[in-house]
Formats: sequence, C-alpha cells, structure tokens
Amino acid sequence: MEYVKLGNTGMDVSRLCLGCMGFGEPGRGFHQWVLDEENSRPVIQRALEIGINFFDTANVYAGGTSEEILGRALKDYANRDEIVLATKVFSRMHDGPNGAGLSRKAIMSEIDKSLKRLGTDYVDLYQIHRWDNHTPIEETMEALHDVVKAGKARYIGASAMSAWQFQKALYVAEKNGWTRFVSMQNHYNLIYREEEREMMPLCQEEKIGVIPYSPLASGRLTRDWEETTKRSETDQVQKAKYDATASTDRLVVEQVADIAKKRGVPRVQIALAWLLHKDPVTAPIIGATKISHLENAAEALSITLTSEEIACLEEPYVPHPVYGLNVGFK
Repeated sequence: MEYVKLGNTGMDVSRLCLGCMGFGEPGRGFHQWVLDEENSRPVIQRALEIGINFFDTANVYAGGTSEEILGRALKDYANRDEIVLATKVFSRMHDGPNGAGLSRKAIMSEIDKSLKRLGTDYVDLYQIHRWDNHTPIEETMEALHDVVKAGKARYIGASAMSAWQFQKALYVAEKNGWTRFVSMQNHYNLIYREEEREMMPLCQEEKIGVIPYSPLASGRLTRDWEETTKRSETDQVQKAKYDATASTDRLVVEQVADIAKKRGVPRVQIALAWLLHKDPVTAPIIGATKISHLENAAEALSITLTSEEIACLEEPYVPHPVYGLNVGFK
C-alpha cells in the first residue's frame, strides 16, 4: 500500500479509501444491497491487512448502522491512532424541522451521535455531505470550526457541490480565521468527468485533497455492459446517475475492457489506475463489498498507464448533465 498526505495537511492516508456505504443493517436507509455486520467485518478486516487506513462513512448510511458496524470492527481489528476515520453530516436523520441540514444545531447534535455510533472520541475528517441552501455558510463554517476546536474532529472536508460554493466556503473560513476544508469528496470517474471543468483545477490550486466517490461508476466500469448485479438492478441512485447517458458511456466501458484484456488484468485496475494518474486525486473511495474487490483494487497501484492508453480511455467521453450537487433533505 502507498500512503500520501491528505491535501495540504500532515496526515498520511492510504492511496485507497474504503467506502462504507455498503455496510449496514438491511432494510435501513435507502439501499437494499448492503452487507450485514457478519458479512461486513471480513471486508473491513481484509482492508486493514492490505494496508488501507482510510475509512469513509456517513451518518445517513443505513440509518446510522454503517457507522456502528465500522466502529465495532475497527475497535476489534485496528489501532485507532493509525486509522483515518471519516464521516459526513447533512442528510435527514429524524423527522421534524431540525432533522437535517448544516445548521449549528444540526452539526452539534449529529457529531455527537456519530461519535457514539462509531465508538470513538473523535473523527479524523468530518465532512459536509452536500451544500445547504437553507443555512448561511458562515453559520456552517463556524460550527465546524468549533467541532474541531472541541477535539471532536481533526480536519474538515466537503462533498458534492459547485466550485463557486466550495470557493465561497474557503473564503469565509479564511476571512474569519476558522478551520478550512482540506478535502473534496466529489463524483469523478471515467464516465463522469464534469468535475474537470472547475472543481479539479480549484482543488489543485488550493492544495485540496480529492477523494472521489463512485470511482468505478457503481461497477459499470468493471463488467460487461449486459451483465447485471443485485445493486445494478435495485440501486435507484445509480440509475439516476448513469442511465440517461448509457449509449455514450458504453464506448468508454469498452475501451476499459480492451486495455484490460491487452494487459491481462481486471478492468477495475484500469479504471482506478486512470484516476490515480489524475492530480490532485489523493485516494479514490472504493465501495468494496467482497474481499476480491479490495484485492483487485490494490493491484491498481502498480499499474502505470501510457499516454496513449489514457488518450484511448478519454477520447469517447461526451459532456454529461451535472448530477448530485443540489440534493434536498426532505
């Protein structure tokens, strides 16, 4: 495993991050394909064995049970001081007018609930899951600053927003002497590259670590086009992200398959290797739900793509509708 600094911080993270949205109590939350605790623990344990020290979850994943499962597994298998533990806040966690969002009230309540579920005194990275159109960014940034100063988070990060929003948050923090975002968790992969227009250059200029989610496009980059899985058949978020552009995306997927075949490696390694070549990507978030997913992903670190291969992978891409930035919290 390779380790790099997260953005402009001194904290070392593994070059791959294990995304924990796939762990939780089935029937809780909005995904039906999650692994229960018994089946999640071996995946988490294997991630640690291959050197992954970076784990990402969120309060909303599987109704909070993702945090619970991850926290118990890390307590049993890992040295907390070597783990980089990340979670997120924004989505609706309970009924009522203050059950979601990025108000000071919500943030101060949700950080304590996340820490309790995770079984820890602090998280290493506390991220806002989306931009809150209903709360002044000044209120959000000051509350996050206070979370850090209280010792409940080491760093703060953001996810899935427009570049102008992210820049505004950075400016507000700098203007007031508050804690600054160190990372951006954005939607970025070979069949969704809209982040290259503004967000990626902004992060590079501001020395922000980029930790892309959906690096394999919910698995679409890793299998034959006609092949289906339980997730591809039931995951409505995946369908909303990619179904509208399927005809053009297929050309990219075929290029991944062609290069993987020529190199004699699984397709996942080509798709991840492409991301790992991109500045300022720090660590793609892989949503592994099988040990083989982890082991195949780790091998991507040893692949160096040629400029010709990168050009072949990128050539079929066409602009996509922007997805996932303005998600409400009804």
